[in-house]
Amino acid sequence: MVPTYKTMKFDKHFPTERLRPYIKYFVVSENELENEYKVFPSSGLVIGFQYKGKLANIKDNAINELSSSGITGITDGYKIFKNSADIGTILIFFTEIGFTHFASHPANELFNLSLSLHDIFDKNSVSEVEEKLSTATSEKSRVGIVEKFLLSQLKDIETDKLIVEAVKLIYQTNGTIRIKELNEKLFISQSPFEKRFRKVVGTTAKKFASIVRFNTILDNLNKTKTLTEICYENNFFDQAHFIKDFKQFTGDTPENFKRFL
Repeated sequence: MVPTYKTMKFDKHFPTERLRPYIKYFVVSENELENEYKVFPSSGLVIGFQYKGKLANIKDNAINELSSSGITGITDGYKIFKNSADIGTILIFFTEIGFTHFASHPANELFNLSLSLHDIFDKNSVSEVEEKLSTATSEKSRVGIVEKFLLSQLKDIETDKLIVEAVKLIYQTNGTIRIKELNEKLFISQSPFEKRFRKVVGTTAKKFASIVRFNTILDNLNKTKTLTEICYENNFFDQAHFIKDFKQFTGDTPENFKRFL
């Protein structure tokens, strides 16, 4: 008898209180079918554990198989992934300042990269998590295994409150704030600010703001606003700049992208 089950699952779980300042949420994702898909830039780093199946990254038509546990840094462009049939993954979405509380690597060292978790954390600890996830029988137990791992890696360090405030100001303006204005509001000169921001968040404040602005635009594309309205509401100098930025983040023009929503 052929088993029948849902082709696709994408279930969100929220972390325990201790992890909440650092982890936005977990996602347990399963797909019965082989699939190729784009991932657009997001504002935080992401860890993935494949507890069954395989995942690959496609770049310049070359397929690069990824480790069964990996981390993707902040990116300034879209990435293309391909999963095998019958894949199961648990994803960890960090808050903007979250990653720095678990690893000694500065977040900006992972910019535009997808690395094996064995390069970031103790190999034995990661292998133990991989083994436990592969034999777990429920979503709840898998999330519990990952939470236990994260709690074991959590460092007793102080959160950089100035960077938290910078991130907040960038979100309040939907990514349209100028970096000079940000420095003035925070009473800090550009060079030390940039160094701290990159280390904690994973990219420059300017690039991070452009990612926040891009995600605001994605939210607006579903609405009845015209592309011209969206362009000027988000402080683009002109339509050409808007199209160029959008294409870098998605590989498509805003007009084509909107057609398929």
